[in-house]
Amino acid sequence: MGTVQFIKKKETIIAIIIKNNYSCEGVDFITPGDYSQQVAYMHHPTGKVIDAHLHNLVHRNVVMTQEVLFIKKGKLRVDFYDNYEDYLESTVLESGDVILLVSGGHGFTVLEEVEMIEVKQGPYSGDKDKVRFTGITDAEAMIKKEINEG
Repeated sequence: MGTVQFIKKKETIIAIIIKNNYSCEGVDFITPGDYSQQVAYMHHPTGKVIDAHLHNLVHRNVVMTQEVLFIKKGKLRVDFYDNYEDYLESTVLESGDVILLVSGGHGFTVLEEVEMIEVKQGPYSGDKDKVRFTGITDAEAMIKKEINEG
Protein backbone atom coordinates (compact mmCIF):
# COMPACT_ATOMS: atom_id res chain seq x y z
CA MET A 1 0.00 0.00 0.00
CA GLY A 2 2.82 2.49 0.68
CA THR A 3 2.48 5.72 2.54
CA VAL A 4 1.15 9.22 2.45
CA GLN A 5 2.93 11.44 4.99
CA PHE A 6 1.63 14.65 6.50
CA ILE A 7 4.12 17.21 7.81
CA LYS A 8 2.32 19.30 10.43
CA LYS A 9 2.82 22.00 13.01
CA LYS A 10 0.14 21.27 15.55
CA GLU A 11 -2.96 20.83 13.34
CA THR A 12 -1.67 22.94 10.42
CA ILE A 13 -0.57 20.88 7.43
CA ILE A 14 2.74 22.15 6.03
CA ALA A 15 3.21 19.48 3.34
CA ILE A 16 1.80 16.20 2.04
CA ILE A 17 4.22 13.59 0.68
CA ILE A 18 3.09 10.72 -1.51
CA LYS A 19 5.90 8.16 -1.39
CA ASN A 20 6.82 6.30 -4.54
CA ASN A 21 5.54 3.01 -3.07
CA TYR A 22 2.00 4.35 -2.41
CA SER A 23 -0.76 2.47 -4.19
CA CYS A 24 -4.51 2.01 -3.98
CA GLU A 25 -7.31 0.99 -6.32
CA GLY A 26 -9.33 3.60 -8.15
CA VAL A 27 -9.04 7.28 -7.30
CA ASP A 28 -7.81 8.68 -3.99
CA PHE A 29 -7.91 12.45 -3.60
CA ILE A 30 -5.11 13.10 -1.15
CA THR A 31 -6.00 16.77 -0.64
CA PRO A 32 -9.12 18.22 0.97
CA GLY A 33 -11.61 19.76 -1.48
CA ASP A 34 -10.89 23.32 -0.34
CA TYR A 35 -7.18 23.31 -1.28
CA SER A 36 -6.26 25.55 -4.20
CA GLN A 37 -4.06 22.74 -5.56
CA GLN A 38 -5.78 19.37 -5.86
CA VAL A 39 -3.71 16.17 -5.86
CA ALA A 40 -5.12 12.70 -6.51
CA TYR A 41 -3.57 9.26 -6.90
CA MET A 42 -5.18 7.16 -9.65
CA HIS A 43 -4.82 3.47 -10.39
CA HIS A 44 -6.96 2.02 -13.18
CA PRO A 45 -6.89 -1.35 -14.92
CA THR A 46 -6.22 -1.82 -18.62
CA GLY A 47 -9.33 -0.94 -20.61
CA LYS A 48 -10.76 1.51 -18.07
CA VAL A 49 -12.42 4.40 -19.90
CA ILE A 50 -12.32 7.87 -18.42
CA ASP A 51 -15.08 9.86 -20.09
CA ALA A 52 -14.00 12.68 -22.39
CA HIS A 53 -14.70 15.99 -20.71
CA LEU A 54 -14.12 19.73 -20.62
CA HIS A 55 -13.56 21.85 -17.55
CA ASN A 56 -15.99 24.70 -16.94
CA LEU A 57 -14.80 28.27 -16.61
CA VAL A 58 -14.91 28.81 -12.83
CA HIS A 59 -13.47 31.92 -11.21
CA ARG A 60 -11.37 31.13 -8.15
CA ASN A 61 -9.68 33.36 -5.63
CA VAL A 62 -6.21 31.95 -4.97
CA VAL A 63 -4.47 33.82 -2.14
CA MET A 64 -1.44 31.59 -1.52
CA THR A 65 0.77 29.59 -3.84
CA GLN A 66 0.87 25.84 -3.30
CA GLU A 67 3.52 23.85 -5.19
CA VAL A 68 3.64 20.22 -6.26
CA LEU A 69 7.06 18.66 -6.93
CA PHE A 70 7.49 15.37 -8.79
CA ILE A 71 10.92 13.85 -8.15
CA LYS A 72 11.96 12.09 -11.35
CA LYS A 73 15.53 11.27 -10.34
CA GLY A 74 17.89 11.74 -7.41
CA LYS A 75 17.53 12.73 -3.76
CA LEU A 76 16.38 16.05 -2.36
CA ARG A 77 16.33 17.16 1.28
CA VAL A 78 13.35 19.36 2.08
CA ASP A 79 13.54 21.62 5.13
CA PHE A 80 10.17 22.72 6.52
CA TYR A 81 9.46 26.01 8.29
CA ASP A 82 6.31 27.48 9.81
CA ASN A 83 4.83 30.83 8.76
CA TYR A 84 7.21 32.58 11.20
CA GLU A 85 10.32 31.13 9.49
CA ASP A 86 10.93 28.78 12.45
CA TYR A 87 12.50 25.47 11.40
CA LEU A 88 10.36 22.37 12.03
CA GLU A 89 12.01 19.30 10.49
CA SER A 90 13.48 17.87 7.28
CA THR A 91 12.77 14.88 5.09
CA VAL A 92 14.42 13.26 2.08
CA LEU A 93 12.53 12.78 -1.17
CA GLU A 94 13.65 10.17 -3.70
CA SER A 95 12.83 9.20 -7.27
CA GLY A 96 9.09 8.76 -7.74
CA ASP A 97 8.05 10.73 -4.64
CA VAL A 98 5.56 13.59 -4.93
CA ILE A 99 5.16 16.47 -2.46
CA LEU A 100 2.50 19.15 -2.12
CA LEU A 101 3.87 22.18 -0.27
CA VAL A 102 0.70 23.43 1.43
CA SER A 103 1.74 26.20 3.82
CA GLY A 104 4.68 27.61 5.75
CA GLY A 105 8.15 27.83 4.24
CA HIS A 106 10.57 25.40 2.69
CA GLY A 107 14.15 25.11 1.49
CA PHE A 108 15.96 22.43 -0.47
CA THR A 109 19.37 20.78 -0.58
CA VAL A 110 20.22 18.44 -3.46
CA LEU A 111 21.74 15.26 -1.99
CA GLU A 112 22.07 13.42 -5.32
CA GLU A 113 21.70 15.05 -8.74
CA VAL A 114 18.01 15.70 -9.05
CA GLU A 115 15.49 16.03 -11.85
CA MET A 116 12.07 17.23 -10.82
CA ILE A 117 8.93 18.83 -12.18
CA GLU A 118 7.22 21.69 -10.35
CA VAL A 119 3.56 22.60 -10.77
CA LYS A 120 2.03 25.67 -9.11
CA GLN A 121 -0.66 28.25 -9.72
CA GLY A 122 0.03 31.13 -12.05
CA PRO A 123 0.49 33.62 -13.31
CA TYR A 124 3.87 34.09 -11.63
CA SER A 125 4.12 37.41 -9.76
CA GLY A 126 7.92 37.65 -9.48
CA ASP A 127 9.14 39.07 -6.17
CA LYS A 128 5.54 39.40 -4.92
CA ASP A 129 5.27 35.60 -4.89
CA LYS A 130 7.78 34.83 -2.15
CA VAL A 131 9.86 36.06 0.78
CA ARG A 132 13.39 34.70 0.98
CA PHE A 133 15.00 34.09 4.39
CA THR A 134 18.08 32.37 5.79
CA GLY A 135 17.45 28.68 6.29
CA ILE A 136 19.24 26.03 8.33
CA THR A 137 22.69 24.60 7.71
CA ASP A 138 23.33 20.93 6.89
CA ALA A 139 24.46 20.38 10.51
CA GLU A 140 21.14 21.69 11.83
CA ALA A 141 18.96 19.39 9.70
CA MET A 142 16.81 16.97 11.70
CA ILE A 143 15.61 14.32 9.28
CA LYS A 144 12.45 12.80 10.63
CA LYS A 145 12.41 9.01 10.32
CA GLU A 146 8.90 8.31 11.55
CA ILE A 147 5.89 8.44 9.29
CA ASN A 148 3.01 10.81 9.95
CA GLU A 149 0.16 9.09 8.12
CA GLY A 150 -3.24 10.72 7.69
